[in-house]
Amino acid sequence: MRMTNKIMQTNSLYNINQTKVQEDKYNTQLTSQSKITRPSDDPVVAIRALRLRSNVTTADQYYSKNAPDADKWLTVTAESMNTITSVLTDLYKQVETGVNKDYTASDMRVLLTQIQQNTHEVFATGNQDYAGRYIFTGYRTDTALTFDKSQIDASRQVPEYKITEYIDPVQLDVFNYTDYSVFDTTASASTATELQITNADIHRIRLSYKSLSDDEMASLSYTTVNNSVSPAVSTVHDVTPIIQVSSAEEAYKIMTEVANNTYTGSSFGAIYVPSSGELLFGKELYDTMTEAVADGGTISTTYTKKDWLVDDLNPEHYFYCEKKADVDKTYATPIKYNEEYLKNGSVDTEISYDVGYNQTIQVNTNASEVFNPSIKRDQDDLENLVKHFEKIETLRESYKEELAGYVEGTADYIRCKKQFDAADKAYTYIRDAVSKRFGDQISRYQQYMDETNVAITKNGTRRTRLDLITERLESQKATFKELQESNEGIDMTEVAIHLTAAETTYDAALMATSKIMQNSLINYI
Repeated sequence: MRMTNKIMQTNSLYNINQTKVQEDKYNTQLTSQSKITRPSDDPVVAIRALRLRSNVTTADQYYSKNAPDADKWLTVTAESMNTITSVLTDLYKQVETGVNKDYTASDMRVLLTQIQQNTHEVFATGNQDYAGRYIFTGYRTDTALTFDKSQIDASRQVPEYKITEYIDPVQLDVFNYTDYSVFDTTASASTATELQITNADIHRIRLSYKSLSDDEMASLSYTTVNNSVSPAVSTVHDVTPIIQVSSAEEAYKIMTEVANNTYTGSSFGAIYVPSSGELLFGKELYDTMTEAVADGGTISTTYTKKDWLVDDLNPEHYFYCEKKADVDKTYATPIKYNEEYLKNGSVDTEISYDVGYNQTIQVNTNASEVFNPSIKRDQDDLENLVKHFEKIETLRESYKEELAGYVEGTADYIRCKKQFDAADKAYTYIRDAVSKRFGDQISRYQQYMDETNVAITKNGTRRTRLDLITERLESQKATFKELQESNEGIDMTEVAIHLTAAETTYDAALMATSKIMQNSLINYI
């Protein structure tokens, strides 16, 4: 093959350029600290780099963002529940004190004031939020646990809900009632005797709200389960007829007559008292429903409420309910909440965070796990009892003072003595009822504390698990980072040697080429 000067020049320039390319390659690696700058530099390294970068980014997302966010949510929840435990402990101590029968009505009023304040604090804590999201309201993180002023329009009686409630065993209750209405008027009080003071245990279901609507009758049904056959057979029983009585005191009097076998009115299955939020019934039905629940059955009721106060619990967080349209106030197209509640009796929802590779953790605690609506209703019962205790104590003391002004044996003395004996009998009944109710509250508040402690334990277990996941994420992140650096990074010493060699080669190539190109065929002609 004939070799010309042009061919030699072309080949020399190509070789010089290739040497320059190598020098540029190692220089780029040294300055960028990376083996490649484009996928074509090394496709295998590039593919592996994409995979490792994705792993590092994902691990960093889990470790630096998701896990800390979950931890903060769990921490805020733990702090809130610790506050609730402290408040419930105070309530427990206060009702322990209230059992003392030596306490006067004024002493009980002081205790009641403390109980009211602590009860308010319990549910105020339920409105705790984290980063603008309410932590105890499940998926409805934009809705507070209790109503505020902006959600209520008392003049229009909105919002209005039709609520279906499954009855918790603690709501199936017995309390003692004393009828001393003989002292309500001056005429009847003037002839009052001990025989006119009646007392009875009243059986009831205490609903989660008071001040219910009297426009619609409440329903009541219970389910019995026959476990003697396989599969077990459930039967629904509707309680009928249900009569409505507007006044709680009037309803209690009727049930007292029923208990004492002096009732002469029409028979009924239960009494609905919308003002106090109660369903009253006889001992036989109470025993039947108690046995049904013990055997795995359920009790449910449906009622309507439209008179709301600030700090009332929002039923959307607890029950299946239908909300009337605010414009025409009809149930033609109601907003429905928690339809799954009708299937499993629970509205609990789970907010889960992705905190690792195929690792999720629940961060929320539901309101029903900590904030039992019965806590508020317990306060209502104590308020009612203390009110009666104050009234009967005042009445008893007035007759006692009046009696001291009469001469024994006179007509006025005999009349006043009968009144005093009647008032004293009512006082004894009511004083015992107050002490018993406060005693019952000890076990109730203990139950609420136990429920809160269970929720605290669950939350703590999640935090412990999150700590373990976080430690694992830290290790995984370091491993992926190391692999990434190993895949893409350079050995600076090795690259520096290669760069020096490339520079030397480049200089030698230039020198050799300059010598070759000095002579041509013209020099010999």
